[in-house]
Amino acid sequence: MSSVSQRRRGNRQKDLVGFRIGDVAYAVDIHRVREILNPLPTVELPQSPPSVVGVADHRGDVVPIIDLRRRFDLEPGPVTRRTKWVVVDREGMGVGLVVDRVTDVFGAGPAEQRNVPDLTRKRGIHAVFSHDSVLVFVLDVDKITEAVEELSFDEIPEER
Repeated sequence: MSSVSQRRRGNRQKDLVGFRIGDVAYAVDIHRVREILNPLPTVELPQSPPSVVGVADHRGDVVPIIDLRRRFDLEPGPVTRRTKWVVVDREGMGVGLVVDRVTDVFGAGPAEQRNVPDLTRKRGIHAVFSHDSVLVFVLDVDKITEAVEELSFDEIPEER
């Protein structure tokens, strides 16, 4: 195989899960993804951070749900059949990320990596790659899900 075709193929190790929020492409490390779901019913928690739309009962676990549109201060988008939850692992707890649509699972190597400005690091982006001629912003799962630390389940009254 020639070096030109190897460069075009890039890194074939599929280590990123890609998705869209509006017209912007994002991804998360596949090793942090538990599963991808269709949205489930949620329960809104009082005094939650604005990006947390509520919690859902998924497989017996209470899973906080973060709307990435809200997290990025974007206008709400319509919920369509393409809307998905990407459930990621945060310190042993599942957290659902609401995305407009999941696009693909792909790999990106050093040749596709771009420099990350400090401003984007502060917003929860830890890498930028060029994939299929589009910039893809790879999210720092811990930074992007910080809002769940503010949730207090102690305030929820027990059922009698």
